[in-house]
Amino acid sequence: MDVDWNAELVDQLESHWGHQLRPRLDGLTDDEYFWEPAPGSWTISRRGTSAAPISYGAGAFTMDFGEPPHDQDPVTTIAWRLGHLIVGFAGTMGTHFGGPRADLSTFPFAGTAAEALRQLDHSYAAWVSGVRGLGVSGLAEAQGPSQPAEFANAPMARLILYTNVEVIHHGAEICLLRDLYLRHAA
Repeated sequence: MDVDWNAELVDQLESHWGHQLRPRLDGLTDDEYFWEPAPGSWTISRRGTSAAPISYGAGAFTMDFGEPPHDQDPVTTIAWRLGHLIVGFAGTMGTHFGGPRADLSTFPFAGTAAEALRQLDHSYAAWVSGVRGLGVSGLAEAQGPSQPAEFANAPMARLILYTNVEVIHHGAEICLLRDLYLRHAA
């Protein structure tokens, strides 16, 4: 049996996106977006107001960050997790699919839930289009020098699989945070 691995990888992500993750994000409020489930949670902050060791971003809002090792990994907000997914898509678009270059320090993080969802929808659509454009043969091509040295010769399929895991993993965390927020606020 011939398997179209590109279609399978895209279907895995699109199925999760369309049936599980994206519908659960409808109606996301700014209160939920910024809700800190634990004291000292990393989030997206208005520039100059973060208490995190490092703040990244090019706009009015920045993403909390800190270099490992951490005594304890920080809890993060929905805003932080959405920002992580969005900048991940955007960064890969710039290095592999002809989009503008983007990374933590150059990305304009969203200051509202609505803007974050617009960024997420846009970056997700561009990512899926880029992956589709690879076809089966493009999955076997090396990721190239824009990646860290240990991944430069790894196939693009590895990057696609890693991204799918990130979306599923962080998406599930975002959904759990929404569930906790609703029960916390009740």
